[in-house]
Amino acid sequence: MGEAGRSTSRQKVAAFLERAWVRNGIIGVILFNAVILGMETSAGIMGAAGGLITLLDQLCLTIFVIEIALKLYALRFGFFRQGWNVFDFIIVGISLVPGAGAFTVLRALRILRLLRVVSVTPSLRRVVEGFLKALPGMGSVFLLMTMIFYIGAVMATKLFQDSFPQWFGSLGASAYSLFQIMTLESWSMGIVRPVMEVYPYAWAFFVPFIMMTTFAVVNLLVGLIVNSMQDAHAEESNQQTNDYRDEVLARLRKIEAQLDASERERG
Repeated sequence: MGEAGRSTSRQKVAAFLERAWVRNGIIGVILFNAVILGMETSAGIMGAAGGLITLLDQLCLTIFVIEIALKLYALRFGFFRQGWNVFDFIIVGISLVPGAGAFTVLRALRILRLLRVVSVTPSLRRVVEGFLKALPGMGSVFLLMTMIFYIGAVMATKLFQDSFPQWFGSLGASAYSLFQIMTLESWSMGIVRPVMEVYPYAWAFFVPFIMMTTFAVVNLLVGLIVNSMQDAHAEESNQQTNDYRDEVLARLRKIEAQLDASERERG
């Protein structure tokens, strides 16, 4: 087979993998495999049908390997230029490592195959891409939150450590207690009200801390993620528009070339 024939074959394989029923089939196998891996955690189920479950798991893995092999054939080195393909390659590669001896822990990592749903589902990819694009901005927010926590932990330790060493006896204990307060988990009856019985004006410290962390900084993080997701969606829409425009222009140029050829034949 010549180079042109191999190129045509690769294009056919790539087109096959992009078909909707193929993508949906892969999603179905991923979800089915996740159920199988969950069943493997049950001693009763494994005792009754362990051989069948193991066989089905190996069948799912074989399908994943074939899919990756077809992508490698169709895209060659271009396969590794796409981050999601590298992600799939790593996940499937981990599954191929023998789960025995020093690699026993990798058996638990097989459930990561479920994450492949993200790589084959455009809507989920947009969510993850939006989250990743928000990370630089989130880093600044996390730095701000770290400063607030450090200041709050130092103040809480100096103010409350004598009477409540279990919550504020050290800088680490104070930081953990403040984190619990930020999450609003048993913050009032569990920590703040007992502290206020000894220090009546303790609310003047805890209420502003909650306002700054729970309601201000956390909502700022949410806003950054939502904005990044919108930007990722807009970029994808713009890319689709550009691809459609290029396709239309290519068709127009083809039609113009055909018309010119026809005119030359008449002349």
